[in-house]
Amino acid sequence: MNWYCARTKPKHEHIAAANLVRQVGLEVFNPRLRIERATRRGPVRTVEPLFPCYIFLRCERSQMMDIRFVNGVSTLVHFGDEVPPVPDAIIADLRSCFESEEPMPVEDRLESGADVIIAEGAFRGLSGVVLRSMPARRRVQVLMDVLGRPTLVEVDRSAVTLENRRMADLLPALAAVT
Repeated sequence: MNWYCARTKPKHEHIAAANLVRQVGLEVFNPRLRIERATRRGPVRTVEPLFPCYIFLRCERSQMMDIRFVNGVSTLVHFGDEVPPVPDAIIADLRSCFESEEPMPVEDRLESGADVIIAEGAFRGLSGVVLRSMPARRRVQVLMDVLGRPTLVEVDRSAVTLENRRMADLLPALAAVT
């Protein structure tokens, strides 16, 4: 048995994973993240896949035909007629970062110099640069351009979202593995 990567339909990773387990009886690895985002309605917690539109499954070559007909799965990742296996070491490294099947909680790391967008309040939609984070008060000092002048504004942490967020910024544990 080898690990393979399956492409899923958009936003169907969890459906494909559940159907592969239930219908075909395969072992599936679907790493997910629990992220809190600032929105106009306030902070919202979402669960997102680490690899959008992709999941990993463990099967024998004889089971590959069954996988194509599972609801939520588009295809197995392939190059021409070849379906390459994913090395066990890669899956083991990923699993070491995800202690359980539950989504890994992550939060935006706001550091000095980070580009941010204000998601709520009087400054909604404006961008700025973080000068200082005050975790004890759950506030952030942001330098913004207000009426053509640089202005220091203090806002609630939940009202700020990183502008150029990368996965490596959210998951320093995964960035260290590479």
